[in-house]
Amino acid sequence: MNLNLPDVKIKIGFEIHQQLDTKKKLFCDCYCVDANNLDSTFIRKLRPTQSELGFFDSTTIFESKKNRLIKYHFSPNSSCLVEADEEPPHDINSDALETALIISLALHSTIVDEIHVMRKIVIDGSNTSGFQRTMLIATGGYIEVNDNKIGIQTISLEEDASKIISDDGVFREYSLDRLGVPLIEIAVEPVTVSGKIEEIIKIATTIGQLLRASKRVSRGLGSIRQDVNISINDGNVVEVKGVQQLDQLFTMIKYEIFRQHGLMLISEKLKTIQKTHEIAIGSKIIDVHDIMNNSKSKVIKKIITSSGDCIFKAIRIDGFGGLLGFEPYPGIRLGKELGELVRFYGIGGIFHSDELPNYGITLQEVQMVRKRLDIITDEINAFILVGGPSEILDYVINAICERLSYALIGVPYETRAITVEGKTVFSRPRAGSARMYPETDIPPFQISPLLLESLYTKIPKTWNDIILSITQKYKINIQLAEQIFDSRYYQIFEKISDSTSIPPSFVASKLVEDITNLERQGFDSKLLTIDMIKDVFSRLELNEIAKESIPLIFEKIMKNDVAGVEDAIVVLGLKSLTETELNEVIDSIIQEYSDIIKSKGRDSFSLLMGRSMSKLRGKVDGQKVNNIIKQKLEQLVHNRSK
Repeated sequence: MNLNLPDVKIKIGFEIHQQLDTKKKLFCDCYCVDANNLDSTFIRKLRPTQSELGFFDSTTIFESKKNRLIKYHFSPNSSCLVEADEEPPHDINSDALETALIISLALHSTIVDEIHVMRKIVIDGSNTSGFQRTMLIATGGYIEVNDNKIGIQTISLEEDASKIISDDGVFREYSLDRLGVPLIEIAVEPVTVSGKIEEIIKIATTIGQLLRASKRVSRGLGSIRQDVNISINDGNVVEVKGVQQLDQLFTMIKYEIFRQHGLMLISEKLKTIQKTHEIAIGSKIIDVHDIMNNSKSKVIKKIITSSGDCIFKAIRIDGFGGLLGFEPYPGIRLGKELGELVRFYGIGGIFHSDELPNYGITLQEVQMVRKRLDIITDEINAFILVGGPSEILDYVINAICERLSYALIGVPYETRAITVEGKTVFSRPRAGSARMYPETDIPPFQISPLLLESLYTKIPKTWNDIILSITQKYKINIQLAEQIFDSRYYQIFEKISDSTSIPPSFVASKLVEDITNLERQGFDSKLLTIDMIKDVFSRLELNEIAKESIPLIFEKIMKNDVAGVEDAIVVLGLKSLTETELNEVIDSIIQEYSDIIKSKGRDSFSLLMGRSMSKLRGKVDGQKVNNIIKQKLEQLVHNRSK
């Protein structure tokens, strides 16, 4: 897709975060599983700390101002004292380290001689300790995409963060089952995009295929996430975190490019105004709570009653008249940017003069605020009205003024999150160098040349080579080969196809298409174990069940209606029929519809087939029923023609 912005230089880089498929976590012996019963909890309040050079990182200051309590839910099955930050980290998971080294070799990167574990300060609550452990594994390297070498900046191994459950503005709640799961981070060098987003999608796809080709990474939603860095015309870089799907990536990049270009257009308008009028942000900030407290607006009343010790203040902004509500592109407004900013302080009450009177706020109330701010020229000067708890409102006002000061520059240097629709919203300021310092509980360790030499044989083949090999060996099409290789069922597919006479194409379609269809209906594929799958196909090979019975058995198990394959067969009544029993069923159906057969002859086949399969589905192979009915019907027609 072409963005049709010929004068805009677009630069995009990204970091891919992929969970590794290890049995245990990175710094302890807990298993990497999604715990079902998170029935234990504890509460923390995280505070900012200085780096070793005595500096506070801007992101930690930002998070600390939210003043939230953090509640953690955990299960002993997936968490221990390490996750609770009550015990030092154990030795690094050797399987995770090996995988990170193999991926680094596959990307032609230079592996560091000595690995130092670092602490990256994070106080949003996603890490109980207030930091994330990470280590640089390799630098440089490349991956080939469409005959071009795309540069790799760094490859790191780190622990995944906790999974957020809820946030009501007072308590933020997390589950600890994901905390500490090994994660590889691959940072790709920024690419100048010619205008087609597909270039970036192809790079992300190719790296994802390399990771999956290793068969050493986790699968499923949430196991891979991308942080995308976007800038236009050499402006400030905006980081968008948490992109999980490629279709999201496409939509998000398009939105963010237009958002940034829109902010630059607003900046140009401000610079034009600045030539003839003064630009002044927060030249006057006053308490207008007495005005708002008497307002009949339901929105204002709700803010006052829900905010406890609530006050309203108004901020005068000279030179911004008409620009807070201006839309250079649909949905892109400076006023909307401010709304996103204050929302992360737990503030919902922000209004600007371009949208007032509105929301039940009357013209008279607007005029009273303007008069108190000494605003005479509405076309040039504007104001912002903000309400919330008194203890944080000054922080919020400072943040608003700081954000407005960036409006002259264009795009602020910030981190944003992706929405379900593929848009982006403000998350926090960008982190600085003061965020990182050495981990004191884990000594540095060296990577021996002998270890690296032993890993060269484990470098995965390219995705295309693997898929070609599968299509040639098992005589299946490329699409089915990609689906089965990219699934968690590839190893059992190989075992079944190599050890039975069942056609590999049939095995693959049952494992990826049927199971996927059942998952879309809301059934749980985790209940269907590899041993159960092996049992089903063993029974098919022995003619104990029919081909048509397989999705029925899978469904019963995935619905948790039965304990296993044998139970499913009994409940569904899928015991195979003898030849005599089969012929008796078909003969009875032919007898039942004998009059129709007399009048329609061979044209009655579809009716007979449908009635027969309604009784025999799952018990007998459909093709076998088809052949028997055709034979019997042909004999009847032939006998009547004599």
